[in-house]
Amino acid sequence: MLTRRGFGSIVLASAASSRVFGQGPAIIGSEKDRPRITHGVASGDVGEGSAVVWSRADRPSRMVVEWATTASFRDARKVVGPAALPEDDYTARVILENLPTGQEILYRVSFQDLSSPKSWSPPEAGRFRTAPVDGQDVTFAWGGDVAGQGYGIDAGRGGMRIFDSIRRERPDFFLHSGDHIYADNPIPGEIQLIDGSVWRNLVTEETSKVAETLAEFRGRYQYNRLDDHFRKLHAEVPLLAQWDDHETRNNWFPDQVIDDNRYVVKSVDLLAARGRRAFFEYQPIRPRGDDPERIYRSVKYGPTLEVFLLDQRSYRGANSSNRQPDRSEASAFLGPEQAAWLVRSLKASTATWKVIASDMPIGLVVRDGPANFEALANGDNGPPLGRELETAAILRSLKEAKVRNLVWLTADVHYAAAHHYHPTRARFTDFDPFWEFVAGPLHAGTFGPGELDATFGPEVKFNAIPKGLKPNRSPAEGYQFFGTVKVDGKTRGMTVALKNPEGKTLYSVDLDPVKA
Repeated sequence: MLTRRGFGSIVLASAASSRVFGQGPAIIGSEKDRPRITHGVASGDVGEGSAVVWSRADRPSRMVVEWATTASFRDARKVVGPAALPEDDYTARVILENLPTGQEILYRVSFQDLSSPKSWSPPEAGRFRTAPVDGQDVTFAWGGDVAGQGYGIDAGRGGMRIFDSIRRERPDFFLHSGDHIYADNPIPGEIQLIDGSVWRNLVTEETSKVAETLAEFRGRYQYNRLDDHFRKLHAEVPLLAQWDDHETRNNWFPDQVIDDNRYVVKSVDLLAARGRRAFFEYQPIRPRGDDPERIYRSVKYGPTLEVFLLDQRSYRGANSSNRQPDRSEASAFLGPEQAAWLVRSLKASTATWKVIASDMPIGLVVRDGPANFEALANGDNGPPLGRELETAAILRSLKEAKVRNLVWLTADVHYAAAHHYHPTRARFTDFDPFWEFVAGPLHAGTFGPGELDATFGPEVKFNAIPKGLKPNRSPAEGYQFFGTVKVDGKTRGMTVALKNPEGKTLYSVDLDPVKA
């Protein structure tokens, strides 16, 4: 494993380089004459022998990636990528293939000016580790909810410090469970806090109002990358990205017409199309030829782990009282195609642990107004109705197929918790026991704890919020949370921990694998 100091030397060497990828001396000239990487580099969807590398330039230019397994880059290989053009906001990604398994990969990204081919940007460095071979440990972190409730980058308070704590854990990857941005929450210059102090935000034009145009959605992703901690994490730790509601607007569902005077655009479908476009432009996601807008997918990370990333936003029915007696288009949450894919893929998985990355929790009651529900629980503590029917069918199918070692990870509710689900406590009993862990917010207002619905028999094993805490506490108060997961390569045991912004473990549990 490359040390932090060793990686730092690569960064410095990349920044100082005037010869780019064997192309001969680059034209230096003035800085304004050279292409520039504007928002760092990132990797993602790292699996067995492949990975996606992402970056953004400031002008029409071609992305080139050089990767190696040594700090000297003596074994470097070059991959010439696509052109970064204004149609994609000058973002680009390269898929690296045929990478060695279980190996630290170092990479450097540079852009070649399409108008002046001898002019190159200074390269920027990143790293990731490919999926391991048998016997190697796997560690990853997860969480969600960034820049919500108006809490943006306050440089005087150290910026988004939690991302530095996640980076220092040295995880193999970081699972972002949704709400990468809060497109519907303007970021004001100042927020008066409960203790009388003032939260002072860095403000940009695109974050000063609700996002409606494509440029405004893009500006939200650019905003987070203005934070040093955020950029460093993504340069050193690969990302698995899913989305939830705030990438478009709070509690949205397809075909919704917006009743909000802040919006000129009233069609949520139009907003979601722009939000999805910006999401794909700014995330290191592997494009899918069969469905380029599909977010749900699985990523296999060695023999011990496969992560199934869900999309509980794009295919749902309208938020309602959630009491439909039968499965239908109105009661859909994943939707029939995604639900069938999930069951089929879990049955086929050979990984010891199957982690289901759910952008919303199962048992927590999340309301949308006084009479409607935003998540799948409907708060009646009874047999499955509405969206609960879809989940019940999935859990029943997995029990019948003897699919073992399922763990659900989620965010969304802005606090940390551990829930254990068991049929002996449930109104629906045809399923095997499982755990659900909640982490977040990473950098947003803190809420909770929430109400649990008894349909699937949840029990609170841990709740990070002290009794009586008023809602919407700022990140300055320390009630921000992320989680970590470690799978032992030899014993196949899993340890899940919930941590505070400094990386202190607040709760931890060891899980032993069960043989099918």
